[in-house]
Amino acid sequence: MQLLTSGEQTVNNLAAHFPASRSAISQHLRVLTEAGLVTARKDGRFRYYRLDPQGLAQLRALFDSFWIDELDRLVADATEEAASKGDS
Repeated sequence: MQLLTSGEQTVNNLAAHFPASRSAISQHLRVLTEAGLVTARKDGRFRYYRLDPQGLAQLRALFDSFWIDELDRLVADATEEAASKGDS
């Protein structure tokens, strides 16, 4: 995904950066497309992939929510532990 931050890339361009086969890179791109993180457009015999800003924003919101919830739990646990030590 980091390679796509500079703009559209073909599978061949992306595959040149990895020891994996072009087919394996295509499979990864298919998963990213199905997840809504990458979009593709066909131009002739080439397919160009790019990041999907909307999908990335949704992923970011999910991570933000996860960490906010985790931090809230951590604060609640710490507060509860401090209160229980204060009662001793």
